[in-house]
Amino acid sequence: MNKDIFLTNNLSNKKEKFVPIDENNIGMYVCGPTVYDDPHIGNARPIVIFDILFKVLKKVFSNVTYVRNITDVDDKIIKSANEKNISISDLTENVIKIFNEDCSYLNCENPSQQPKATEHINLMIEMISRLIKKGFAYENNKHVYFEVKKFEDYGKLSNKRLEDLIAGSRIEVSDNKKSSEDFVLWKPSLESEPSWDSPWGKGRPGWHLECSAMSKKFLGNEFDIHGGGIDLIFPHHENEIAQSRCANDTKVFANYWLHNAFITMSNEKMAKSQGNILKIKDFRDKVSGQVLRLALISAHYKQPLDWNDKLLTDCQNTIDKWYNVYLPSNKDLDDELLKPLYDDINTPGYIANLHQLYDKANKGSDEDKQIFNSACNFIGLLQETKEEWLDHKKIKADITEDEIKNKIDLRNKARADKDYKEADNIRDYLLDKGVLIEDKDGKTIWKFK
Repeated sequence: MNKDIFLTNNLSNKKEKFVPIDENNIGMYVCGPTVYDDPHIGNARPIVIFDILFKVLKKVFSNVTYVRNITDVDDKIIKSANEKNISISDLTENVIKIFNEDCSYLNCENPSQQPKATEHINLMIEMISRLIKKGFAYENNKHVYFEVKKFEDYGKLSNKRLEDLIAGSRIEVSDNKKSSEDFVLWKPSLESEPSWDSPWGKGRPGWHLECSAMSKKFLGNEFDIHGGGIDLIFPHHENEIAQSRCANDTKVFANYWLHNAFITMSNEKMAKSQGNILKIKDFRDKVSGQVLRLALISAHYKQPLDWNDKLLTDCQNTIDKWYNVYLPSNKDLDDELLKPLYDDINTPGYIANLHQLYDKANKGSDEDKQIFNSACNFIGLLQETKEEWLDHKKIKADITEDEIKNKIDLRNKARADKDYKEADNIRDYLLDKGVLIEDKDGKTIWKFK
């Protein structure tokens, strides 16, 4: 089989064969977190999806550069720091630390580069200066705006006319703008806010600018893949395209645009504004990160994923079953096995392959088990040892082994006394604590579920 990769490109709204600019130097940029609060499960989806795409690209190509930025200057960050009554640097450093821990917990590889916005302000100022010089941006009252009507392809990514985009979004109202659709490149800072010197006075960049400046630094004026959540298509990615192409005088910014759909709860988008967020760090002491990882890839990335307890329980049970054939391995995987991942990161199709491989491994040889384990490892699963997996289950169970044995003794006594109601109550109690018991050959055996 040839190793053709197909990706759904939002720029064309079609699934296309991936043809790199330079097959010896693949470039991928993904919008990372704005570090104003601890990451939630909705934030975890792009982290895991693009981690898998990174693995797929590295399987096919010899050199892949994956850049994921960190937004550490933003209105939300300033507001959050004020609400928490802490410094902006204390807030951002703490959230970045938690974000990196979350990525590790979810078994994600580190990207090739993880640049911070505040470390590249000079590059943003240079880009703004070029846009002003070329006539695509203007200064007014210490603000600098991009003049949208000067870029004729605006709206192409969103596949909408400019008038429709404006009608359907929250546009910043300002007397400093020539037109309502123009977006800010630079704005003055209040005395208490972060600021940098610039030709237009002390201030800070607009949000959209950082990705254009940092992608240019690490990937060049044109690169292969740009990714992020579906909510970033407009205005963020639309604005990135406009300012980058105009500043760099190119017909292309990124060739392939990939966006993952939302995670929902009861069919509502998971978001802080909805009050329905589940923070990743709150799962760490309750469940293995690979359970969350399997849950996050259980639906195709283009489809919404409804988050619920049944989803987690099913994924927990699946991985528990898979550990029955755990055998560390570094087998090279056949491309036919990886075919679903080459086809627009079809993780549900790949998981179906894993179930088939498990059935074969469960009945077969060590070699079958090694192939199954390597296939799981490829997407970041079964990377913990069996002992580590069992330790997670013990933590989740919230009960000591001595207490388990004591309860089993009490249950055996109740059964001997024919007090079957009490015996059932003890079984249910242990089940609630995450312990399964089974009567076999005159003995009662137990395990963490």
